[in-house]
Amino acid sequence: MRTFSLQSGSNGNSIYVEADGVALLFDAGISGSLAERRMAVHGRDIREVDAVIISHDHVDHIRAAGIFQRKFGLPIYVTKKTLQATWCHLGQLADVRFYESGDTLRFGEAQVHTVPTPHDAADGVVFVVEYDRKRLGILTDLGHPFGGLQEILESVDAAYLECNYDPQMLATGSYPEALKSRIRGEGGHLSNSESANLLRACGRRRPKWIAVSHLSQENNLPELAVDAQHGAVGRDYPVHHASRHEASEVWTV
Repeated sequence: MRTFSLQSGSNGNSIYVEADGVALLFDAGISGSLAERRMAVHGRDIREVDAVIISHDHVDHIRAAGIFQRKFGLPIYVTKKTLQATWCHLGQLADVRFYESGDTLRFGEAQVHTVPTPHDAADGVVFVVEYDRKRLGILTDLGHPFGGLQEILESVDAAYLECNYDPQMLATGSYPEALKSRIRGEGGHLSNSESANLLRACGRRRPKWIAVSHLSQENNLPELAVDAQHGAVGRDYPVHHASRHEASEVWTV
């Protein structure tokens, strides 16, 4: 498998994965024109994508799903609860294919396992993409380190792993207390240290690499997120960064 992030953060999310001729986009939180340009950075044509798979109803993951469908002719895979929570913002959709959280979707020889999360969305999931005995986790908007998350991280060969905030930056930042409580609460986001603890606990079963993802602009810095993971497992471990401003490199699973 090959993968890259088009963008990752509260300003918009979309991740590309290809396997055995199948091209998938996970989430549609950036504009169609920007997605097209960022795909082209790595020589990919967004019109050749086989499916757009939506994780949950928050705007930074779904706002452009209607544009992706109408402009590029891409089928949208989404749960009914997620679509019902946001359909009025998407415009007319001609090709919607429903799945249920917990389902496994199949695209040729590639499989996409969907895993429910406690994130404060209508019906949020994360993804494990499996092909040729390799597994890639797309693990953001997690809520908290819920039961089974550790086992998922141990089972994958690589992962996009949420590192949303630095606890000190959040505590001393300008966000109102209610929003701070939401972010670090049961339905919010994982901090740098929470993700590092998960990675440390994997021991020898940890993924071959991770990409720190979904970083907050106000409450985190890429170097803090990366340093936290290196502090947990050592500086020789490959830690990438999925940027909120540009396409990432292409990574291999």
